[in-house]
Amino acid sequence: MRNIHVLVNPAAGRGAGASRGEAAIARLRARGIDPVVHTGTSPSDSRRLAEKAVAAHPDALVIVGGDGTLASVVDVLAGSDIPLVLVPAGTGNDLARALGIAFGSDDATADAADAALDGIRRSLDIGEAISPDTTAHFLTIAALGFDAKVSERTNRLRWPRGGARYYLALLIELIRLAPMHFTLRVDGAEAPVAEGILIAIGNTPTYGGGMPICPDADPHDGLFDVIHIAPVGRFQLIRFFPHLLRGTHVSLPQVTTMRGREIEVSAPGLLMYADGERIGTESVRIRVIPGALSILLPG
Repeated sequence: MRNIHVLVNPAAGRGAGASRGEAAIARLRARGIDPVVHTGTSPSDSRRLAEKAVAAHPDALVIVGGDGTLASVVDVLAGSDIPLVLVPAGTGNDLARALGIAFGSDDATADAADAALDGIRRSLDIGEAISPDTTAHFLTIAALGFDAKVSERTNRLRWPRGGARYYLALLIELIRLAPMHFTLRVDGAEAPVAEGILIAIGNTPTYGGGMPICPDADPHDGLFDVIHIAPVGRFQLIRFFPHLLRGTHVSLPQVTTMRGREIEVSAPGLLMYADGERIGTESVRIRVIPGALSILLPG
């Protein structure tokens, strides 16, 4: 019998993780597997349980959660050669979007869980971000500048609840919008950009639940896509949003696109988020680790 471990984050997706976890476990049992189940109550607890699961050398580790859940365990799985199976249960599910893993229904959950038994094995690149504060790994996008400030503001607000809190944070940061003076190097060469409102470094195309900020990013190609947006005013930025939602902003004159394996960024007051989590401040060196994570994808 296959040795399958399941790590569930019941808080993912505002509680969707619990029901998705039950459905995934039921699916595995229906297919003759009695999985070892771990339930993480916090990021540190999920990491501890992932370490425990990896130490048991399972045939696959099923993660039921979102991008934040994955961010808490990615460095445990990286290089282990134990394949990940993702059952999406987050609010954004941007890695699932990039990999074509369906989510949001019982059938999608069953199909995702089935990958533990008959999925297609692929290797994924991961990013490593080194800052004065910490070293962290990420799977989707590192955000520096305006979008990181919106994430920070969202986390600091205690009211309102739900998606309205993000929009309030966005409004506050629009009012406070000011260009930053970036120093940007791509693979050791200084980039021809400086002043700007944000830099996005993408291993995958989307963040924030589907916004294709790096529309051509591919987590299998060993490269980051880098997006730099030059200084724009508040109202001009608002007019940018329809382009950002469609991924057509890359053709606008205010947008510079680059690709590389190692990115260095610094700026006074710089703030960085990756996979929706705070990573560091002031300066960061980000490198791609090609094929560091193994994953089983639905066939």
